[in-house]
Amino acid sequence: MSKVNSNLEILEFAIAREAEAHHFYLALAGRVDNRGMGKVLEELAEEELEHKRKLELEIMKLGKTVSTEVQPGRPSGDYILADDAVVLDMDYKDVLLLAMEKEDAAFRIYVNLVGTIGDEQSREVLLALAQEEVRHKLRFEAEYDAMLKEA
Repeated sequence: MSKVNSNLEILEFAIAREAEAHHFYLALAGRVDNRGMGKVLEELAEEELEHKRKLELEIMKLGKTVSTEVQPGRPSGDYILADDAVVLDMDYKDVLLLAMEKEDAAFRIYVNLVGTIGDEQSREVLLALAQEEVRHKLRFEAEYDAMLKEA
């Protein structure tokens, strides 16, 4: 992660990560054979959009305009090919492990950003988002554990 200098840059960085997570989970949902997990991935994609909206609200509270460059929506079928080509060869277990890694990384990013943002209310939003990312990771861990018990 490159060095960020202002509350606005911190929030914009976090918004970009949430948009990426949204697209990643939608793309992944279209690739898994397990319908239940596909639904979970779609729900998580929507939750990532909600995170994005919370961060955008923080930007508005700073009296700034929210950039509309990154528009959420359903990614093309090639979305994973551009950034995560290895997913194409993954089995379900590996997809779950990757999702756990991504959620853990998102948690760590938010925890690190908390110490760099000056606005107390924005800091609280970042902490709340860090907790939500942990909950996402726990959902994947529970699915992973269930899958191992079935095997």
